Amino acid sequence: MPSRTPDATGRAWTPPAGKPPLSARLLRATWRGLPEKRHEAGWEPGLEVPAADGSPLVTDHYFPRAEGDFPTLLIRSPYGRGLPWSPQYGLLFAEQGFHVILQSCRGTGGSGGAFHLWRNEAADGQATVSWLRGRPWFNGVLGTVGPSYLGYVQWALALDPPPELRAMVVQMGLHDPYALFHTDGALRLENALAVGVGMTYQHRGMVPFLKATLRLRRRLRTVTTAQPLRGAHTAALGDDVPWLDDVMTHADAKHAFWHGASLEEAAERLRVPTALITGWHDALADQTFDQYDRLRLAGCGTSLLVGPWTHTSALQQGWPEVFAESLAWLRAHLCADPAGLRTSAVRVHVGGEDAWRDLDDWPPSPAVTPWYPTAEGHLTRLAPAGPLPLTTFRYDPADPTPSLGGPLLSPGAGPRDNGALEARSDVLTFTGPPLTEPVDVLGPVSARLSLSTDTGHADVFARLCDVDLAGRSVNVCDGLGRIRTTSDAPSQVTVPMSATAHRFAAGHRIRWQISAGAHPRYARNPGTGVPPADATTFTPVRVTLHADSVLSLPHGTVRA
Repeated sequence: MPSRTPDATGRAWTPPAGKPPLSARLLRATWRGLPEKRHEAGWEPGLEVPAADGSPLVTDHYFPRAEGDFPTLLIRSPYGRGLPWSPQYGLLFAEQGFHVILQSCRGTGGSGGAFHLWRNEAADGQATVSWLRGRPWFNGVLGTVGPSYLGYVQWALALDPPPELRAMVVQMGLHDPYALFHTDGALRLENALAVGVGMTYQHRGMVPFLKATLRLRRRLRTVTTAQPLRGAHTAALGDDVPWLDDVMTHADAKHAFWHGASLEEAAERLRVPTALITGWHDALADQTFDQYDRLRLAGCGTSLLVGPWTHTSALQQGWPEVFAESLAWLRAHLCADPAGLRTSAVRVHVGGEDAWRDLDDWPPSPAVTPWYPTAEGHLTRLAPAGPLPLTTFRYDPADPTPSLGGPLLSPGAGPRDNGALEARSDVLTFTGPPLTEPVDVLGPVSARLSLSTDTGHADVFARLCDVDLAGRSVNVCDGLGRIRTTSDAPSQVTVPMSATAHRFAAGHRIRWQISAGAHPRYARNPGTGVPPADATTFTPVRVTLHADSVLSLPHGTVRA
């Protein structure tokens, strides 16, 4: 490909001869079900882009080896620029006709300065766009794409979107770090540790990252049962991670520590067309649904894809769908080629049916169906006569109710057989009758629980399960809330249980599972009111469930 002069200034660019990394090309060759490539890809590694403070941000440039102008994709990552980012984002998108800028965030992957979870991304993103304006191959059309923290940096840029920004694709992405680490004051312990390992080691290469992950797995019980939790992660991570102690010990979302962390306001006024992708068992699914709500209220063009994926499997088993969705959105808004766009705003995978469904909006209906627990362990549509005590169970922090499956960042995420968990004495189950017809549940699930405790402090974990014809109970969605009582009288707490699109087949039963924790997904509630990260004393608690509790299932349409 010859050099080109794109404008009247006489600037010219001769593409370097380098090929993308061998590791990226080898992995690329293993993928099936992806669109045919349009161009060969070139690689220009090790560029240095000045950050907002002047620190060098190490940047790799992938490009199509072809004549003509091509739009640019900006991808900023704290996880390095090697596998899997090099093949999945650099190589694949360059083959489809995009310049791809894959950049290591400040303080990671060889970039200068110090990394911070949220304070530098907006300014460094703007500095990178300023640098792009001086590249002879940049045609003034810019998009962004990426998962997880690579989504966070997109929202940071969208706080003050540059005029060149024409499209975003946020895949399993966050906008609120607090919500990643805490729920109603309860510490999301497993998330914190997984993020700590990822942020500390992944940008150093796959071998150090895998070693650190295995070390954490071996020492997980020791770390998660330490008294106090503060600082206990150092032995497992093999490194001091000061910011991890900070995020674990600041449980109040209103604390000054979290000022500026949430980027929710970016979606509230955005006009850049934005595609959102998540999975039903993605640890960041709730943030994606919140982003969708805010974009819709702002009148911003948006689409939503929700698959049967976890945070990581969306980029593995789900990659053909995720890549196709992302590519179609970017081509439509950066290349004026809408041929690949679907006509519906929302596409969701329906569990229990293993089918995709196109919808005009999410959720499809505000209607909910209430289900009530009984003293016999049944789940019924009949409302109770009053708020009488139903049953009591004992939660012991010394033997905490374990977490099992669900929306985790770890390999154990997703649907699991809950049989052994439900056999524990600290887990309640309420089960409906065999269904005579299929029941579709589509939308956010919630539980309003009426509870009393003997210590005044406890958590409550609520889960929706599908019980099949063989009696196997599989988790669908769940959530946790915090109970604070001041007397023997019950208190009410509403627990958001995320959202789902699930069909309960004829003959199956709907089950409501209730416990007082899910450890180590959430740190143990000490039962004393002391924040979990600082607790050194743990008190068992008796929790009494009252009959005026209710499980609300959205759009409970009975299908023939």
